[in-house]
Amino acid sequence: MDQLLRLVVLLLCVPISTVSGQDTPPQLQPRPVGPTTTPPVATDRQIMLDVQVTDKSGAAVLGLQKQDFTLLDDKQPKAILSFRALDNGAKSASDPPVEVILVVDAVNASFQAVTYERNELKKFLLRDGGKLALPTSLVIFTDAGTRMQDGSSRDGNSLADLYDQYETGLRSITRSQGFYGAAERFDLSLKTLTSLVAYEGKRPGRKLLIWFSPGWPILSGPNVDLSRKDQEKFFNLILDTSNSLRQARITLYSIDPLGTADAGGFRTFYYQEFLKGVTSPKRTLPGNLALQVLAVQSGGRVLNSSNDLTGEIAECTADGASFYVLSFDPARADHANEYHALGVTIDKPGITARTRTGYYAQP
Repeated sequence: MDQLLRLVVLLLCVPISTVSGQDTPPQLQPRPVGPTTTPPVATDRQIMLDVQVTDKSGAAVLGLQKQDFTLLDDKQPKAILSFRALDNGAKSASDPPVEVILVVDAVNASFQAVTYERNELKKFLLRDGGKLALPTSLVIFTDAGTRMQDGSSRDGNSLADLYDQYETGLRSITRSQGFYGAAERFDLSLKTLTSLVAYEGKRPGRKLLIWFSPGWPILSGPNVDLSRKDQEKFFNLILDTSNSLRQARITLYSIDPLGTADAGGFRTFYYQEFLKGVTSPKRTLPGNLALQVLAVQSGGRVLNSSNDLTGEIAECTADGASFYVLSFDPARADHANEYHALGVTIDKPGITARTRTGYYAQP
């Protein structure tokens, strides 16, 4: 098993270029998938945070001011340098529209789950006569390759027609292949995510990346014991993914298409064991790169145990209508890649804030 994990690390480190798209009519194009080879060093002069603020019912809270927010860096108050409130989707000329990317994962979900998901996704696209509130694009991820849409569109009817042109088919990598199949799905999934993040990182504005999947294999457990060298490689992958998601302004969401069929299952909560930020290579496990873990750490959500996928998609896209944007100076670290936990609190009862859970500071 350890040899397989080393193979996964080696495959993940294989470089592959990312081709940028152009604004064209909706169509799905093949995209190369793969991570960068070297994690970027976070040299940001300022760090920007997209913050969702909700009340007890989950409704967005509008009209807050800078003085209502407290930003905590490793539990210590941090000065907020800039503050903007983006309410009801109102944007100024300097604020590009929030974009939604819908990822159909046919590698980690069963054919039956993907079929159900297709119907629910089309329901969402065709709501309100097909008039989408936010620019939206499609990505279809299969073990035969990944196809993604050039540009985005608010025309849900066109996107639904586009989706009908592509059949996901039966996957060739199955759970019956045991750890070998799980390692391959982990590798393909993380490469695809990394490629999408690199592509979207070249585009301005905030992006809501909604991934329909029960999650790729976590590959962590009592029988998994990584060597020091493998831990360092996984740590670099974690660092790379964390920095890239933040710099691209991507909020990641995980929606489990298995719905109530997966309710109470082990995998619906096991990811919570890996939510804490990784502070050093020796604390690294493959589970730190789980889809649900990355979603929570990016300020997104993990939605499972419900068959109302259309409603769950709407919940995620609602984050793009009203939110706050804060910026701050990152701390000067005592050593390279020093992890700092982040938190935002609101000085009003019954109100909570959701944003990125941490970042890696540099000397």
